[in-house]
Amino acid sequence: MYSLLLIPASKHIWKFVTLESQRHCSFTKLVGLSSINNRTTMPAEKRKATFVKMDNTKRQKLQAVKEGKRERVEGWLQDVVAEQQKEKKDLKFNKQRLRFLSQTQKIKQGSEGVVYWMNRDHRVQDNWALIYAQQLALEEKLPLHICFCLVVPQNSELATIRHFGFMLRGLEEVAKDCSALDIQFHLLQGSAGELLPGFVADWSFGAVVTDFSPLRTPLQWVEEVKKGLPSDIPFIQVDAHNVVPCWVASDKLEYSARTIRNKITKLLKEFLTEMPLVDKHPHTALRTAKPVDWAEALSSLEVDRTVEEVDWAKSGTAAGIAMLESFIDLRLKNFATQRNNPNSSAVSQLSPWIRFGHLSAQRVVLQVKCCGKSAGESVFSFTEELVVRRELTDNFCFYNPSYDSVKGANDWAQKTLKDHAKDPRPYVYTREQLEKAQTHDKLWNAAQYQMVIEGKMHGFLRMYWAKKILEWTSSPEGALSIAIYLNDRYELDGQDPNGFVGCMWSICGVHDQGWAERPIFGKIRYMNYKGCTRKFDVAQFERKYCPKDL
Repeated sequence: MYSLLLIPASKHIWKFVTLESQRHCSFTKLVGLSSINNRTTMPAEKRKATFVKMDNTKRQKLQAVKEGKRERVEGWLQDVVAEQQKEKKDLKFNKQRLRFLSQTQKIKQGSEGVVYWMNRDHRVQDNWALIYAQQLALEEKLPLHICFCLVVPQNSELATIRHFGFMLRGLEEVAKDCSALDIQFHLLQGSAGELLPGFVADWSFGAVVTDFSPLRTPLQWVEEVKKGLPSDIPFIQVDAHNVVPCWVASDKLEYSARTIRNKITKLLKEFLTEMPLVDKHPHTALRTAKPVDWAEALSSLEVDRTVEEVDWAKSGTAAGIAMLESFIDLRLKNFATQRNNPNSSAVSQLSPWIRFGHLSAQRVVLQVKCCGKSAGESVFSFTEELVVRRELTDNFCFYNPSYDSVKGANDWAQKTLKDHAKDPRPYVYTREQLEKAQTHDKLWNAAQYQMVIEGKMHGFLRMYWAKKILEWTSSPEGALSIAIYLNDRYELDGQDPNGFVGCMWSICGVHDQGWAERPIFGKIRYMNYKGCTRKFDVAQFERKYCPKDL
């Protein structure tokens, strides 16, 4: 519901303002414009003087309104979210979101705090794991701590400053938020299995809460910590990344979006709720965390710095909220019809913030549904991708130990790949040639170049990109390995279930019904000529991104 208000005053001229009903969204800001907007009521000199006195923030907001680029004043979403969190401050925690990894469930007497081991979800607000950790600490009247274990894989081609710089700057924002809330933040240098049990003992913590990732390495870290913790310390895992917890949505490997969609949809009423505020903690720790020198931590990282950081994506929750706001205001309306056009600005661009946990997917869905109602079909399409499709990838990685191997594909897909492994290949490229975009295909080169330079590739081109790697390499195993390597090294949202399943979908037919009805290379040719050229202006994309020399 919308209404127009005109606010009269003797000294100010106000404009008509659109207010969105609180029933739909709690945003009810009123924008007032001074008489600089009415050139007939004030001399030019006075108008100029009035404008000069305005601070930069007000000036920017005024400019946004005058240009009409947004339906709302820039920065509105941060206030909306804060208000919604406060309103739901006392919301009860749904314990289906957690699972005990220890036999012990009760905090022992004499403990000196509760610690949240932050792993996947790097944010303070809208974090179910931290929400539960604070509620647990409040019940026991204990201080609250957060720790993060910084591990840089040795001699890894995937450890780049693009990823670690984005991550560390996000953690710096987390530490600042913690300081304002009287929550102690600890940055530990080393693996959790080696450091966390001793850290828990030294600080006399009574419980450890952590978040959830379905990937192999984080699961291994959890097992190592579990073995190292004393038997009388509760160890609790909360799925803070998915709207519907992974183990609640399904207890088995799902075949496709079709088989998991109804399961998730039936549970949304229970789980797609508002999230309470992580408030200032009333129980102060007797010992404080060691201050972190973030500049030194960043400069001392032993990572590959040739894969540079990108300038379009600033890390942290605040930047993620700003990107979400711009999506709702400027791009959401075109999502349903234009999201498959790489030349159109219609996608959310939120994947880096969701991948690093700077943004909660649940928060994104809530705000799109609340404040983007006028977008109609786009809201439905976006929710399908963000909830059903994304949570399907967590399901695949959690219940399939071979989520990054041809062995993880269905039997029919493995047979089809084997049957066509010896098909003639007019072009065969090495990993180095592919990495440098040195192929005969300008469209593929342009997509690869976009990924290397910008840290992103338009979603519509990812399948085309991966299928061509299968066509141009000597084996399906080699193709999958190269696709995952390139994705994880260059994509800012890489090393994530979405990336693994995207490559498995393109090369091994995971979640793709009817894929086996055509030979492998017949499917690729179909993708090439009909799937791409009919959807968007390929030449325009090539002109923008195709390099002469990468």
